[in-house]
Amino acid sequence: MSAENTEDFENLQEKFGRFRILIVGRANAGKTTILRGICDSTENPEIYDGDGNKVDPSKVEGSMGRGIHNVENELIFRSNEKLVFHDSQGFEAGREDEFLQMKKFIADRAKTTFLKKRIHAIWYCIPMDKLDRAIQRSEEMFFDECDPGNVPVVVLFTKFDALRAVALGRLAPA
Repeated sequence: MSAENTEDFENLQEKFGRFRILIVGRANAGKTTILRGICDSTENPEIYDGDGNKVDPSKVEGSMGRGIHNVENELIFRSNEKLVFHDSQGFEAGREDEFLQMKKFIADRAKTTFLKKRIHAIWYCIPMDKLDRAIQRSEEMFFDECDPGNVPVVVLFTKFDALRAVALGRLAPA
């Protein structure tokens, strides 16, 4: 990177702070696995509340595996502190309270003029381990009802490895 580009990058980083990503999807869609991979970490992230106070891990430890999260919390991996993640609850069809909370978070954070709180991208994880349930009502609700403004939404199809057995079974000679 040239000196000029480095200076531009540093100016942008100072202006915007960290790069914020909202990761969305059903419970057990592979969201945490993706975050660990992106940050090259096997550790759990450090969690901070919306005011920047560190959250005691024992307070959320039991809920991490069940997909129960406060979307306002910031997840930061020590291995890559330039990225801040916000994890939606693993909302399922029929769980309107979680959906409305996530929808409000997107509306507020996509349009905030406080640049250090603005989300820069939304990653939507859709697990492909159950072909008969690949797209559920929760995905339809998100894409029909949420307005991310100018924030790009990237769809990540996860758990594709589960389809290998299905594909190989169809190719196997009778």
